[in-house]
Amino acid sequence: MTDPADGGPAPVRILVCDDHVVVRAGLLALLDSAPGIEVVGEAGTGEEALALAARLAPDVVLMDLQLGAGIDGVETTRRLTAGTGRAPYVLVLTTYDTDADITRAIEAGATGYLLKAERPEELFAAIHAAAQGRTALSGPVAGRVMANLRKPRPALTNRERDILAQLATGLGNREIARALFISEATVKTHLRRIYDKLGVDTRAGAVAVAKEQRLLP
Repeated sequence: MTDPADGGPAPVRILVCDDHVVVRAGLLALLDSAPGIEVVGEAGTGEEALALAARLAPDVVLMDLQLGAGIDGVETTRRLTAGTGRAPYVLVLTTYDTDADITRAIEAGATGYLLKAERPEELFAAIHAAAQGRTALSGPVAGRVMANLRKPRPALTNRERDILAQLATGLGNREIARALFISEATVKTHLRRIYDKLGVDTRAGAVAVAKEQRLLP
């Protein structure tokens, strides 16, 4: 990026999306002091961020995950990065650091994932990295990602994977049995084995872990 006025590097154009007004105000004040960064807009909802991004064409969208009413930060990220033409890079800035949140954001297309506890210098560096399409992760987040990559996946049988896939669509035991042409008792037996292998005790827990570890087709 080059500034046509003097031939130097153009500032990174930022759109800030956070549903808390006070947090947004603090971020705007902080980014105003950052070299090579220009805030071009602010949004309080995912829908507003999508509209502003289409109009303002920012280089990077600084995205919170929890946005109150409407679509959340993950869905907003997915829509921003899946758009046609020049899509902005999305840098998640949040207080949430669970494996599920990190996985969902990265799979939605986020270039980076930072925690709000980061120092300002780390945030500025991450913004510049994101503007160049380079991955930027907070230290704790990077550690979680590496740990998950090293973690061996549960050895599910083909039938267990079939049942897990049906489970993820919201089907009950009877519907799963009909879809796979097996008895309901067989479905229950497989579910118990799936729960044991995934270390969970609920259907929702099984689906969440399966998504985290990419066990679903």
